[in-house]
Amino acid sequence: IMAATINPRFLVHKIRDSVCFIQRRNRVKTKWAGSRPKVAATDLALHHFDATYSLQLGDLWPSVRIGMLSEKKYGALMNNFASNSDIISSLHSQGCRDFISEAACSTEKATPAERSSQLPELHSHTAAPIGSSIQCFVFPRGDISRFKPARPDSDGLLSYYLLDAASVLPVLALDVQPGDTVLDLCAGPGGKTLALLQTQAARFLWANDLSGSRTTRLRRTLQSYLPKDLLTEDRVHITSLDGRQWRNKDELMFDKVLVDVPCTTDRHSLMEEDNNIFKRSRTKERQKLPLLQMELLLAGIQATRPGGDVLYSTCSLSQLQNQCVVEQAISVAQQEMNITVQVRNLSSFVHMFSDTFHFAPQPAVGELVLPHLCANFGPIYMCKLQRIR
Repeated sequence: IMAATINPRFLVHKIRDSVCFIQRRNRVKTKWAGSRPKVAATDLALHHFDATYSLQLGDLWPSVRIGMLSEKKYGALMNNFASNSDIISSLHSQGCRDFISEAACSTEKATPAERSSQLPELHSHTAAPIGSSIQCFVFPRGDISRFKPARPDSDGLLSYYLLDAASVLPVLALDVQPGDTVLDLCAGPGGKTLALLQTQAARFLWANDLSGSRTTRLRRTLQSYLPKDLLTEDRVHITSLDGRQWRNKDELMFDKVLVDVPCTTDRHSLMEEDNNIFKRSRTKERQKLPLLQMELLLAGIQATRPGGDVLYSTCSLSQLQNQCVVEQAISVAQQEMNITVQVRNLSSFVHMFSDTFHFAPQPAVGELVLPHLCANFGPIYMCKLQRIR
């Protein structure tokens, strides 16, 4: 009733007085992207993994998910060029064990019948890593203790390098023999390169990475662990080249090639915002990863001499980045490059190192280390190929 008694002219004047007109040149258009709520890259990664890996891994995904969201375990890659006998004794006293020598001992103690039934590939050249001089110490399963930072010896060389112990497996699988020439196509930041040199078998190692900052870090790492006389150009050569261009270097061929490709780095993507490939600005880069990985693997295959081996590895659970890349590269190498490669059997790794790592059951191609709370290493995928011709 009171509203009906208000003069309409009065309302019109009030509305006009309350409106503030802004000149067109001073107006600012609200952008939708600016008003959209920001989602952390780690959350985007988790959402993507939940949607993808729950289908790929099935009932295994919940335990793998918990492992990846928990603090990962490290291994101490011993520096064979440093004076570290006291360090090794100290690690033993803390309950640490060298999982590589432990696997070698258990294999040597097995009877011939046990070897043939449990480790059918050990007689072949594929599964020779148990003779490696690499030492990598880990705390027992379920023990989440941390290693202390490495200290330099009297010559200034650090005693060990901390890394995901599962990342040593591709180096062991590559099985570098005395006198081999080795190419590490995507070498930065240097953990696997250092492990390759710890074999003390390579006659020459070429370490390459496209990123200048990663090769700089690689150089610093090698200088901290290796004597200067080993870092000469005729022993270790470091470059910053696009690995895909190796397909144009027919004159450069190697006995062993490691292709540890850029990937979604699953654990990092879940835990760190910095340099996270799941940032919205890097969506196209992430979508192109399988193509980049295949091109790098093809370059690695072409850089391998006939009869030599190439080891493809990632730190991702993704089938698209793992077995699909391998299968596609094998097909393209045959059809477009007239190069025949075959997959080498690495199932012996599951038997030898199952006390240390948790492996995926029977993957179609290659082997996959799954994160697990009791053995929280990985993920690491690896597939070994031999170039036939």
